[in-house]
Amino acid sequence: MKTDQQIKTLVVIISTFIIGTLFVTNKSVFNKTYTTNDLLLADNILNASSIAQDKIDENTTDENNEIEVEEIDPIVYDGLTKQQLVDKLNRNLNSTLAGYGESFANYSLELGIDPYLAVAIVLHETGCSWDCSSLVKYCYNVGGQKGNPGCNGGSYAAFSSLDEGIRRFMYNLHDNFYAYGLTTAETINKKYAENPTWYVSINKYIDKIKAS
Repeated sequence: MKTDQQIKTLVVIISTFIIGTLFVTNKSVFNKTYTTNDLLLADNILNASSIAQDKIDENTTDENNEIEVEEIDPIVYDGLTKQQLVDKLNRNLNSTLAGYGESFANYSLELGIDPYLAVAIVLHETGCSWDCSSLVKYCYNVGGQKGNPGCNGGSYAAFSSLDEGIRRFMYNLHDNFYAYGLTTAETINKKYAENPTWYVSINKYIDKIKAS
């Protein structure tokens, strides 16, 4: 910084001037007898230089730390960092889905989906606010999706893993709803659920997630 450089320059000038005066006052450097005051003055100069350098190093360290924090913790959604978003989602996911907030956050950010909406649908369809349904526990179906192969021979789809079930749910939400401009519980309702008031429950879950 400019101020730090000025401090260093000033210390050098003062040091040079005083030491030069001590060594060249009508005697040669080899014949000079130094007093206690001379030695104390020289020691004070060295201390001042050391303090100035410590202050420069401290400022430099503080600036580097600030830059490092900004690079590591960017805001990704709703004023939250990635980790804060994951923590918020995890506070609402229990039973079989406990700790899977990062999976929902990752897919949401990748696909441009509202993570609150996605998790709200999952909570409504699976009951994973408390205890996940057997559809989640045994067939890894987190969104009540239908398809083949069916879970236990039924009409609801079975997936090979929980992460696969989450991925398929998120891509279904993106490809069949978001791609057509259906991005809220109200607009998704008619295509996603037979119950015309389905969106009311979804929005309640969204409010709960936001407040957590």
